Amino acid sequence: MADEPTASAAQSNGPPPKTRSDSFTSQQSTDSQTAADFIRSQMQLEADAREAMPYSIDNCTKPLGSLRQNVFACLTCNPPPAAPSDHFAPAGICYSCSVQCHGEHELVEIFQKRNFTCDCGTTRFRPDQPCTIRVDPATNTKGNVHSEEPAADNKYNHNFRNLFCSCAVDYKPQEQKGTMFQCLGLGTVETGGCGEDWCHPGCLVGLGPKWYESMTPAKKETEAAPKTNLESIAEDGQPTAAPQVAQDEEEDDDNDVPLPDGFPAEDEFEHLICHKCVEANPWIKRYAGTDGFLPPVYLSKDSAATTATAATSQKRKHDADDDSEPERSTVAAKRLKQDPEPEPATAEPSESEAKPDPSETVTISSCKLEALPPQHPGVYSLFVKPNFREQFCRCPSCFPQLSAHPQLLEEEEAYEPPLTDGENSEAGGSGGSANSLLERGESALKNVDRVRAIEGVMAYNHLKEQLKPFFQQFAESGQAISAEDIKGYFAKLRGDEAGIKQAGEDAAARGSGAGGGSGGSGGNDRKEQSGY
Repeated sequence: MADEPTASAAQSNGPPPKTRSDSFTSQQSTDSQTAADFIRSQMQLEADAREAMPYSIDNCTKPLGSLRQNVFACLTCNPPPAAPSDHFAPAGICYSCSVQCHGEHELVEIFQKRNFTCDCGTTRFRPDQPCTIRVDPATNTKGNVHSEEPAADNKYNHNFRNLFCSCAVDYKPQEQKGTMFQCLGLGTVETGGCGEDWCHPGCLVGLGPKWYESMTPAKKETEAAPKTNLESIAEDGQPTAAPQVAQDEEEDDDNDVPLPDGFPAEDEFEHLICHKCVEANPWIKRYAGTDGFLPPVYLSKDSAATTATAATSQKRKHDADDDSEPERSTVAAKRLKQDPEPEPATAEPSESEAKPDPSETVTISSCKLEALPPQHPGVYSLFVKPNFREQFCRCPSCFPQLSAHPQLLEEEEAYEPPLTDGENSEAGGSGGSANSLLERGESALKNVDRVRAIEGVMAYNHLKEQLKPFFQQFAESGQAISAEDIKGYFAKLRGDEAGIKQAGEDAAARGSGAGGGSGGSGGNDRKEQSGY
C-alpha cells in the first residue's frame, strides 16, 4: 500500500496522456482551415496578383506594330554569350508574352523602349519556343506561332544581355542599392547614343556604381543628416531626441544610398540625357544651364575644374576691361578738350537705311541660339525640367535637329495593356475583390436561366445529402478531414452506389478507434469542424 501513493504521484507528475482526439485537434489546427478562411486567403491572393500584375495578359502586342511599351528579355530562351565579343541575337518580348509564354523563365525587365515590336514567336527564338497567345494565320488557331519575321526597326542595346549603365554591370535586383535613372535616349547604339540605357548616378559623375562604399562613416552621417529631424527642447530645458522614424522607413533608408556631389536632387529634374547622347548630339550643349535645363553634370572632375577655370578667367578679363574703361574715357575727354574737332555734318539717312528690311529682322531675331551663352566645353550629362521642350529653338535651321528626336518635341505616349476584368469592373465593391473567383461564380449564378438555376439548386441539395453521411463520420470521431479523404470520396462518388457506400464504410473504419460519439444525427448533436 505504501508504494501506491508513490506510483500515483509519479503518474500525476508526468505529462497528461495525449488522447487521439487531442492529436487530431493539433493536426487540425495546423494542417486544416475553414471554408471561410480558404475563401479569404484566395481573395487576398487574387488581390495581390492584381496589384502586382494589373494588366490583361490575353493578347500579344506584335499585331499592333511598333510601340513604346514595357519590354522584357528572356535569358532562358536567349541566354547571352559568356564573352561580349561573341555573336548574340537579342530579343525582346511584351508584357503579355512575358507571363503567358515565358512565365517560368528567367526574365529581365527592361521597362519602356520606344518603337519596339514584340519578338515572341519570331526567328529570334527557336521554333520550340513559340508564342502561345497569338493566332497562327496559316491555321487560324491560337498558339504555337513561331518562325515569323521579326520587325526590322527594332533597336537593341546591352540591356538585353542584362547589362546596364556605361559600367556594364550585371543587374541583380536583390543586390542593387540606390536608384538608377533612364536616359531620354537621343540616339541608338549605332548612332553613338545609349539606346535609353539606365545609369548609376555615380557613373554619370565618373565615380563608379559603388562609389558610396568608400565613404567614411562620418561622411555618411553628414549625407544622411538632412533627412533627420532637428532636436526639440522639452519644458525642462533639456534637449530631446527627434521622433523616431517608422520601422519601414528605416529599412528603406538602409537600402538607399546618397547621391554624389554635383548630382541634382530627384525632384529638381524631369528627364536625364546622358553624356553619350549629348556627345552624339553636340548641338544640345548650347542649352546647358539655360531655362528648362540644369547646369551640366560633368563626367569627370577635371572637366568641371577646367570649365570653372575658363569661366573665371573670362570673368576676370571682363572685370579688367571694365576697370580700364573709366581711365580710357578720361583720357579721351582730355584729348577732346585739347584738340577739339569740328562736328561732321549730319546727312539725312536714305529711305532704304531708315526702314530696315522686315524679313531680315525676323530672320535675325527668330533663332534663340543667338541669345544663348557659349557652349560649355567638356563631357557632361544634361538634366532637364518639365518645361524644357518649350525652350528649344524651332527656326528653319534648328528644327531639323529636333525633328530627328520626336521625344524632344512632345511628351511620348506609352502603350499600356488593358486592365484586367477586376480593375475594369464597374460592379459594386472596392477594387481588389470586385471580381474574385467567388464573386464571378455568384454573378454567373444570378444570370443563369431560372429553370437551370432551379435544377442547379436541386442538384446541390442532392449532393449535400450524399455528402452528409461522409462528413458525419468525421464529426462524430473528431478526426480532421484531409484533402486525400475528399479526393478519394469524390473519386468513388463519380462511380456507382456501391462506391459511395464503400467510401462511407472507409470513413467509419478510420474513425472507429477514436472513442464513441453519440451517434445521433440530429442538428443539436453535430460537432463543428474547423476543416470544412
